[in-house]
Amino acid sequence: MLIDLFAEGFEEREVGGDVELAAYTARADAVSLLTPLGPVAETPVAAGWETAWKCFHRPVRIGPLWVGPPWEAPDDGAAAVVVDPGRAFGTGAHPTTRLCLELLLQVEPSGLVDLGCGSGVLAVAAARLGFAPVLALDADETAVTATRANAAANGVEVEVRCADVLAEPLPDVEVAVANIAREPVERAAERFPGRVFLASGYLAAEQPAPGGWRARERREAEGWAADLLERTP
Repeated sequence: MLIDLFAEGFEEREVGGDVELAAYTARADAVSLLTPLGPVAETPVAAGWETAWKCFHRPVRIGPLWVGPPWEAPDDGAAAVVVDPGRAFGTGAHPTTRLCLELLLQVEPSGLVDLGCGSGVLAVAAARLGFAPVLALDADETAVTATRANAAANGVEVEVRCADVLAEPLPDVEVAVANIAREPVERAAERFPGRVFLASGYLAAEQPAPGGWRARERREAEGWAADLLERTP
């Protein structure tokens, strides 16, 4: 019923032992339409609601990198990575993204592939740091579109393709970064032909152990972890 009546959006949340449904709409007959479901209260939405979500997206600084949304001003002298928050994962604020960027700063720039690129923040940051060529792969067309847009907005060269990184051939470059989850990280690492693998997307209690790789460095933050893996001789 709510989907039919309030396509603009609604939410379900627990309040005590009850369930509260909140519908957002400009319909004048909203209260009468919802009355059959139970008690109804109408509350005007605060002014500026349409831009209030921007408050949740704040810039972060990782070494020389500044990562933030387009409505924030980059720090003077920083290597800016401007990412427009959208439907693809990755704005720089999540601990796993920050940890990956911290480890990326420890790696000598060379060819790099971002496996499961999401918004492309890691690929764009790598290009900013001098990695080349930079490739970004994701099975989600939304992520591919977002990464292309963010690369263009930052003026960096990133080759973006729609691909299943667990099934299709991976590029023969030196470095891979994969901020996905422990199991796909392990599977992707065992398929990657390069020498350095930056892995994240899992909890600190988890430890990926792909065959043919050894851990060189680990970073943890807010219960999440990232690992810098090197290929064993």
